[in-house]
Amino acid sequence: MSTAAAPVRTLRAGTVLADLLPASRVRDVALVVGGAALTGLAAQLSVPVPGSPVPVSGQTFAALLVGTALGARRGFLSLALYAVVGMAGVPWFAEAKSGYAMPSFGYVLGMLLAATVVGALARRGADRSVLRTAGTMVLGSAIIYAVGVPYLALATGMSLGQAVAAGLTPFLIGDALKAALAMGALPAAWKLAGRKG
Repeated sequence: MSTAAAPVRTLRAGTVLADLLPASRVRDVALVVGGAALTGLAAQLSVPVPGSPVPVSGQTFAALLVGTALGARRGFLSLALYAVVGMAGVPWFAEAKSGYAMPSFGYVLGMLLAATVVGALARRGADRSVLRTAGTMVLGSAIIYAVGVPYLALATGMSLGQAVAAGLTPFLIGDALKAALAMGALPAAWKLAGRKG
Protein backbone atom coordinates (compact mmCIF):
# COMPACT_ATOMS: atom_id res chain seq x y z
CA MET A 1 0.00 0.00 0.00
CA SER A 2 1.58 3.24 -1.09
CA THR A 3 0.76 6.60 0.32
CA ALA A 4 1.26 9.72 -1.67
CA ALA A 5 3.15 12.48 0.04
CA ALA A 6 1.19 15.61 0.72
CA PRO A 7 1.84 18.18 -2.00
CA VAL A 8 4.27 20.91 -1.06
CA ARG A 9 2.91 24.31 -1.80
CA THR A 10 5.27 26.27 -4.00
CA LEU A 11 5.04 30.03 -3.68
CA ARG A 12 6.11 32.34 -6.43
CA ALA A 13 9.07 34.64 -6.06
CA GLY A 14 8.25 38.09 -4.79
CA THR A 15 5.70 36.84 -2.28
CA VAL A 16 5.53 38.08 1.31
CA LEU A 17 3.59 36.41 4.09
CA ALA A 18 0.59 38.72 3.69
CA ASP A 19 0.24 37.63 0.07
CA LEU A 20 -0.77 34.17 1.28
CA LEU A 21 -4.16 35.62 2.26
CA PRO A 22 -6.84 35.92 -0.45
CA ALA A 23 -6.21 39.12 -2.40
CA SER A 24 -8.63 42.04 -2.13
CA ARG A 25 -8.67 45.72 -1.29
CA VAL A 26 -10.38 44.87 1.98
CA ARG A 27 -7.46 42.56 2.84
CA ASP A 28 -4.93 45.29 2.07
CA VAL A 29 -6.77 47.93 4.12
CA ALA A 30 -7.16 45.51 7.01
CA LEU A 31 -3.45 44.62 6.88
CA VAL A 32 -2.38 48.27 6.83
CA VAL A 33 -4.68 49.23 9.70
CA GLY A 34 -3.82 46.05 11.61
CA GLY A 35 -0.09 46.69 11.21
CA ALA A 36 -0.47 50.23 12.54
CA ALA A 37 -2.55 48.97 15.48
CA LEU A 38 -0.04 46.20 16.25
CA THR A 39 2.78 48.75 16.30
CA GLY A 40 0.74 51.03 18.57
CA LEU A 41 -0.03 48.18 20.96
CA ALA A 42 3.58 46.99 20.99
CA ALA A 43 4.71 50.54 21.75
CA GLN A 44 2.85 50.33 25.06
CA LEU A 45 5.24 47.59 26.14
CA SER A 46 7.80 50.15 27.20
CA VAL A 47 10.33 50.53 29.98
CA PRO A 48 12.06 53.84 30.75
CA VAL A 49 15.84 53.89 30.40
CA PRO A 50 17.59 55.90 33.13
CA GLY A 51 19.32 58.93 31.64
CA SER A 52 17.62 58.59 28.26
CA PRO A 53 14.46 60.20 26.87
CA VAL A 54 14.00 57.06 24.74
CA PRO A 55 12.38 54.02 26.37
CA VAL A 56 12.87 50.37 25.48
CA SER A 57 9.66 49.38 23.70
CA GLY A 58 8.14 46.78 21.46
CA GLN A 59 7.32 49.23 18.68
CA THR A 60 10.57 48.78 16.73
CA PHE A 61 10.14 45.00 16.71
CA ALA A 62 6.53 45.36 15.58
CA ALA A 63 7.49 47.84 12.86
CA LEU A 64 10.10 45.47 11.44
CA LEU A 65 7.71 42.51 11.56
CA VAL A 66 4.97 44.56 9.90
CA GLY A 67 7.31 45.64 7.10
CA THR A 68 8.61 42.14 6.57
CA ALA A 69 5.22 40.43 6.64
CA LEU A 70 3.34 43.04 4.58
CA GLY A 71 5.97 44.05 2.03
CA ALA A 72 7.34 47.49 1.22
CA ARG A 73 4.16 49.25 0.03
CA ARG A 74 1.79 48.01 2.72
CA GLY A 75 4.53 48.24 5.35
CA PHE A 76 5.17 51.87 4.44
CA LEU A 77 1.44 52.68 4.50
CA SER A 78 1.00 50.93 7.83
CA LEU A 79 3.83 52.80 9.52
CA ALA A 80 2.77 56.06 7.86
CA LEU A 81 -0.71 55.55 9.33
CA TYR A 82 0.86 54.82 12.72
CA ALA A 83 2.93 58.03 12.53
CA VAL A 84 0.14 60.29 11.24
CA VAL A 85 -2.45 59.07 13.74
CA GLY A 86 0.07 59.44 16.58
CA MET A 87 0.96 62.95 15.41
CA ALA A 88 -2.75 63.77 15.34
CA GLY A 89 -3.03 63.00 19.05
CA VAL A 90 -3.73 59.29 19.52
CA PRO A 91 -1.46 58.31 22.45
CA TRP A 92 -0.02 55.16 20.93
CA PHE A 93 3.64 56.04 20.67
CA ALA A 94 5.91 54.59 23.38
CA GLU A 95 4.89 55.53 26.92
CA ALA A 96 1.41 56.49 25.63
CA LYS A 97 2.75 59.65 24.01
CA SER A 98 1.55 61.41 20.89
CA GLY A 99 2.58 64.32 18.71
CA TYR A 100 5.87 65.03 17.02
CA ALA A 101 7.44 67.39 19.57
CA MET A 102 9.28 64.66 21.45
CA PRO A 103 12.95 63.72 21.25
CA SER A 104 12.17 60.14 20.25
CA PHE A 105 10.02 61.03 17.22
CA GLY A 106 12.98 60.42 14.91
CA TYR A 107 12.74 56.72 15.74
CA VAL A 108 9.14 56.71 14.48
CA LEU A 109 10.33 58.23 11.20
CA GLY A 110 13.15 55.69 11.07
CA MET A 111 10.64 52.86 11.57
CA LEU A 112 8.67 54.08 8.55
CA LEU A 113 11.79 53.91 6.37
CA ALA A 114 12.95 50.62 7.90
CA ALA A 115 9.57 48.92 7.35
CA THR A 116 9.78 49.89 3.69
CA VAL A 117 13.31 48.55 3.25
CA VAL A 118 12.77 45.26 5.10
CA GLY A 119 9.51 44.80 3.18
CA ALA A 120 11.37 45.18 -0.11
CA LEU A 121 13.98 42.68 1.06
CA ALA A 122 11.28 40.24 2.16
CA ARG A 123 9.95 40.25 -1.40
CA ARG A 124 13.40 38.95 -2.38
CA GLY A 125 13.24 36.14 0.19
CA ALA A 126 15.16 37.84 3.00
CA ASP A 127 12.79 36.44 5.65
CA ARG A 128 12.88 32.78 4.61
CA SER A 129 16.01 31.57 6.38
CA VAL A 130 17.51 32.24 9.79
CA LEU A 131 20.64 33.98 8.50
CA ARG A 132 18.85 36.16 5.94
CA THR A 133 16.26 37.13 8.54
CA ALA A 134 19.03 38.09 10.97
CA GLY A 135 20.63 40.33 8.35
CA THR A 136 17.29 41.90 7.50
CA MET A 137 16.52 42.70 11.15
CA VAL A 138 20.01 44.13 11.73
CA LEU A 139 19.67 46.36 8.67
CA GLY A 140 16.19 47.49 9.72
CA SER A 141 17.41 48.35 13.21
CA ALA A 142 20.40 50.24 11.76
CA ILE A 143 18.04 52.35 9.63
CA ILE A 144 15.91 53.20 12.66
CA TYR A 145 18.99 54.34 14.57
CA ALA A 146 20.41 56.21 11.57
CA VAL A 147 17.34 58.46 11.68
CA GLY A 148 16.50 58.34 15.39
CA VAL A 149 19.89 59.10 16.92
CA PRO A 150 20.67 62.29 14.92
CA TYR A 151 17.07 63.45 15.49
CA LEU A 152 17.56 62.86 19.22
CA ALA A 153 20.75 64.92 19.15
CA LEU A 154 19.05 67.80 17.32
CA ALA A 155 15.92 67.71 19.48
CA THR A 156 17.79 67.70 22.80
CA GLY A 157 20.99 69.61 22.01
CA MET A 158 23.08 66.53 22.82
CA SER A 159 26.31 65.92 21.00
CA LEU A 160 26.23 62.99 18.59
CA GLY A 161 28.30 60.96 21.06
CA GLN A 162 25.85 61.71 23.88
CA ALA A 163 22.92 60.79 21.61
CA VAL A 164 24.59 57.47 20.74
CA ALA A 165 25.12 56.78 24.46
CA ALA A 166 21.51 57.67 25.32
CA GLY A 167 19.69 56.51 22.21
CA LEU A 168 21.60 53.54 20.81
CA THR A 169 23.93 51.76 23.25
CA PRO A 170 21.31 50.86 25.91
CA PHE A 171 19.15 49.14 23.27
CA LEU A 172 21.62 46.81 21.59
CA ILE A 173 20.99 43.78 23.81
CA GLY A 174 17.23 44.15 23.40
CA ASP A 175 17.63 44.46 19.64
CA ALA A 176 19.65 41.26 19.58
CA LEU A 177 16.82 39.47 21.42
CA LYS A 178 14.22 40.89 19.02
CA ALA A 179 16.30 39.76 16.05
CA ALA A 180 16.54 36.28 17.57
CA LEU A 181 12.74 36.14 17.91
CA ALA A 182 12.30 37.19 14.29
CA MET A 183 14.94 34.67 13.18
CA GLY A 184 12.79 31.93 14.64
CA ALA A 185 9.32 33.24 13.80
CA LEU A 186 9.58 34.33 10.17
CA PRO A 187 11.32 31.29 8.65
CA ALA A 188 8.99 29.05 10.70
CA ALA A 189 5.97 30.85 9.25
CA TRP A 190 7.28 30.19 5.74
CA LYS A 191 7.85 26.53 6.52
CA LEU A 192 4.28 26.27 7.77
CA ALA A 193 3.18 27.86 4.51
CA GLY A 194 5.06 25.19 2.57
CA ARG A 195 8.04 27.28 1.51
CA LYS A 196 11.57 26.35 2.57
CA GLY A 197 14.19 29.06 2.90
